[in-house]
Amino acid sequence: MMSMAPKPTAAPATPSLAPRPAAPGAMGVPARPQGRSDAAERRTLVVGRGISLQGTVTDAERLVVEGTVESEMIQAAELFVAPTGVFRGEVQVEDAEIAGLFDGTVTARGSLTIRGTGKVNGTARYRKLAVEEGGQMSGRMEMLTEGSAAPAPRFSPPEG
Repeated sequence: MMSMAPKPTAAPATPSLAPRPAAPGAMGVPARPQGRSDAAERRTLVVGRGISLQGTVTDAERLVVEGTVESEMIQAAELFVAPTGVFRGEVQVEDAEIAGLFDGTVTARGSLTIRGTGKVNGTARYRKLAVEEGGQMSGRMEMLTEGSAAPAPRFSPPEG
């Protein structure tokens, strides 16, 4: 059996081309290549199983819900609600994939996908819709057309 390279006991005298971790404690996390901006590099917020989050999320490009999120308004590029996830509230995204429970208003300016384990209660606005066998939708459905824009977020300026 071949081994990679023996671990040096002291710092090498010549520069090494072997990859090094980005930071202490970041073992196993690959360094991000410069100049690429694919989905894996988006600013992602993961709400894990057993975690509950209430409030507003800003500056997340991708939101992954495996636990529970309750929010009045979230704007992101992508939303993924895992089979264990629950989202209650309102969200505006480019693309949404629901494999768990979504209760509220989802506006997907691109595509809305309801997986076989997914259930959407409330209002769903979308440009493209895909529902797998077993996926459920209860409430109001509204297709966005080229001329229609997603409604602006409801905001009441403070009086005074």
